Amino acid sequence: MITAGLDEKPVKASRGMTLLPDTSLEQVVDDDFDMIVLPGGLPGADHLDRDPRIQTLVKRLAKQGKYTAAICAAPKVLAHAGLLTGRSATSYPGVLEGLDVPEIKLKLEPVVQDDRVITSRGPGTAMDFALQLIETLAGKAKRVEVEAGLVR
Repeated sequence: MITAGLDEKPVKASRGMTLLPDTSLEQVVDDDFDMIVLPGGLPGADHLDRDPRIQTLVKRLAKQGKYTAAICAAPKVLAHAGLLTGRSATSYPGVLEGLDVPEIKLKLEPVVQDDRVITSRGPGTAMDFALQLIETLAGKAKRVEVEAGLVR
């Protein structure tokens, strides 16, 4: 797993937390990945949405049959890249509804997986989202193992 920031600076999250990415996007944009996971929150999701490298990366991974995932406000990045057209998806309330992408089949579930695209609603669904990502990448048994330790 690699965390990459749009640049080399620490990332200030929407709730004030500072995150230190492993590297910059520039250093890994051409690398091969099994999945890209876009974090939500504003204005971070807007920064991702406006970055042409992110748009190129998610389109390339989708074309290669890799997974794309986004939570909270970040599904709009996938929508603008054309990855949600004709797919079921979810997001933070109001994010996808406000876009001019009528072909999205909007769902209210905490996590929606449509083929190799995974979306989730927001902070309250983050654990379910993480468990779905684990299951997708490592299998159902690993999800069950991790989930057992969470005492849900």
